[in-house]
Amino acid sequence: MIFKVYFQESNKQVPVREKTQTIYVEGDSERDVRTKIADRQYNIEYVEAVQGNYLEYEKQKEDFEVLEIE
Repeated sequence: MIFKVYFQESNKQVPVREKTQTIYVEGDSERDVRTKIADRQYNIEYVEAVQGNYLEYEKQKEDFEVLEIE
């Protein structure tokens, strides 16, 4: 399953909407995704599953790239 992660670059940074970034990560669950990116020191705001029509819509974006982290 693919998850969209909303985050700030640093876990010391206060969430500000204009500075929020996103990445797509493949994982089994939200917990799995959070574990995979824990070493990156991101301030994670929200993790959501992307599937069905929503996934098809996201795939149309030019910056769509799924990270496959072991």
